[in-house]
Amino acid sequence: MLKQEEVDAEEDSLRKAIRELSEEQRAEFYRQAGKAVKDPDTYAALNWFFITGLHHFYLGRWQSGLIDIGALLFAIGCFAAGFVWPGVILLLIVYSWELWQLFRSQIIVQNWNNRLYRDLLSRYQHRRYLG
Repeated sequence: MLKQEEVDAEEDSLRKAIRELSEEQRAEFYRQAGKAVKDPDTYAALNWFFITGLHHFYLGRWQSGLIDIGALLFAIGCFAAGFVWPGVILLLIVYSWELWQLFRSQIIVQNWNNRLYRDLLSRYQHRRYLG
């Protein structure tokens, strides 16, 4: 489970490493990062308004998004076939999990952005090492 202190510490460490890049590299880094960085409010809105897992797709987590869509369709199928309780239980499980993620949307997206920064930074550090 993500811990806020650890994610914050990693973000601080990444910011320090980014400051060590040359001015040109830093500008290019932020240009690339700006295209891919994600917004926690968008993630939360997609989570809140749609139980279909769109917030997972927003972060590129296709498997999780497809599982959410599959669970929703299976629950609808249960209702259509007259199996109300299995459908209700499945929806409650998915809703509970998604509600937990909604409350943790800030840290989830912060961690995703940290990984993005780490990946981009490793490319610049690798280039600097190679000369």
